[in-house]
Amino acid sequence: MSEAARPRVTLKLATSLDGRIATASGESKWITGEKARAEVHKLRAMHDAIIVGSETVIADDPELTARGVEIDRQPLRIVADSRGRTPPAARLFATLEKARVAIATLETTDVDAHDWPSHRALQFWMLPKGQDERIDLRELMEMAQGAGVGSLLIEGGGTLAAGFVKAGLVDRIEWFRAPILLGSDGRAGLGVLGLEKLAGAPKYVRTRVEEVGDDLWESYERKN
Repeated sequence: MSEAARPRVTLKLATSLDGRIATASGESKWITGEKARAEVHKLRAMHDAIIVGSETVIADDPELTARGVEIDRQPLRIVADSRGRTPPAARLFATLEKARVAIATLETTDVDAHDWPSHRALQFWMLPKGQDERIDLRELMEMAQGAGVGSLLIEGGGTLAAGFVKAGLVDRIEWFRAPILLGSDGRAGLGVLGLEKLAGAPKYVRTRVEEVGDDLWESYERKN
């Protein structure tokens, strides 16, 4: 898939000043304030699809719908779930009448062995392994494009975000930073990139800074 053809990808981060998305125990609600969270719902409404990893579904049980905004159609909700761990009782499945869900899993996963619901708004994307033994993200992008997705918002977690960054797929970053510090034992907003030299670090250009309540909202575009 060419860069021009694939969906445009935005990474949304909501972190402490030191880039943490949760405490060491996993507590994350709420790092940012109400005004920042309202802006996140607007971001969701602006995208065709939202993607999270299965760890985020297990830990936070999000609904991932755009709320409090005028919207004609809710974005497609995608779960990157290489091991088929999404709980059948997840709120995503309880809200299928509101918005569609796609479980992106490995083609070796036995979907019939899970208790996931049968619903017209639920689909399964069976994908090959990438280099890290997880789903191949470029194959996922092709699947998303075929499903009519032109813009994709990454909402978590750190491992999935790092995978997209390493694959060179993150075009834009929307970063909400709360004026708190969680320390190195907090959970990082971005997983391991495996960089050996600074020259290899992905580079972005800041295009916007805005105060939203007590938080800071920064926007970045990938530097070509």
